[in-house]
Amino acid sequence: MELKDRFLKYVSFDTQSSEESESFPSTDKQLVLLNYLADEMRALGLEDVTVDKYGYAMGTIPASEGCETAPVIGFIAHVDTSPDMSGKDVKPHVIEEYDGGDIMLNGSLTMRVEDFPELKDFVGHTIIHTDGTTLLGADDKAGCAEIMSAAEYLMSHPEIKHGKIRLGFTPDEEIGRGVDYFDVAAFGADFAYTMDGSSEGELEYENFNAASAVVEVQGRNVHPGYAKDKMINAIQVACELNSLVPAVERPEYTSGYEGFYHCVGFSGTVENAKISYIIRDHCSEKFEQKKV
Repeated sequence: MELKDRFLKYVSFDTQSSEESESFPSTDKQLVLLNYLADEMRALGLEDVTVDKYGYAMGTIPASEGCETAPVIGFIAHVDTSPDMSGKDVKPHVIEEYDGGDIMLNGSLTMRVEDFPELKDFVGHTIIHTDGTTLLGADDKAGCAEIMSAAEYLMSHPEIKHGKIRLGFTPDEEIGRGVDYFDVAAFGADFAYTMDGSSEGELEYENFNAASAVVEVQGRNVHPGYAKDKMINAIQVACELNSLVPAVERPEYTSGYEGFYHCVGFSGTVENAKISYIIRDHCSEKFEQKKV
């Protein structure tokens, strides 16, 4: 199967994870793609293909003759998509030989080069995008497609010498639980790479510390005509709390090793309000300070 066709097949699976769920994986629909990938690995002739009780799918490309003692290399990708937007009924649009212009997603949404100047880097390339009503799911079904296409190529070209290669596909990465039950010993790689980057040729060798935080505010709702010195408006309290977070430490003002507080959710009434944050920092000390 061609890489593009494989990717388009994978994005047809709805694999959205859920922060509200206490199960693992957080949604059963992720298992549909994980089991599909396991079946695909078996069909390609990979060995030791397993899907464990947590949904992790693994397989082995055996070492070429004479390369059995080479270090074992692993490649990993996650199947889930972000809870922030639907990944159901994805309608991919394919642009062959992109001309560098604005991309109309649908009748009301356009991806403009003015807003996304990096689009200019892909003139002449094939671009795949959604119709703007759902996520595409390239994060990280692109990684899944890359790994499986490489596996298919190696299995059909035995003249390419290589050591043992392990493949791993995981759930729930988008909600920060992707490695909670990942069996490192069973995976058995000496070195491993996660295929979940952004730019062609990019190699990331460091990672940030991350946590989520939820602040709940209990207010006191009183009829506004009799509210003086009695009402506590949870919405106002939550807004005042959020205003105390340093503005310069938001994602839109940070880069490189700079940590941030990212407000990702706000809901409430006079009686109750809730704010959700993502907290990140490369420095463990600053990370702990941010959590406090």
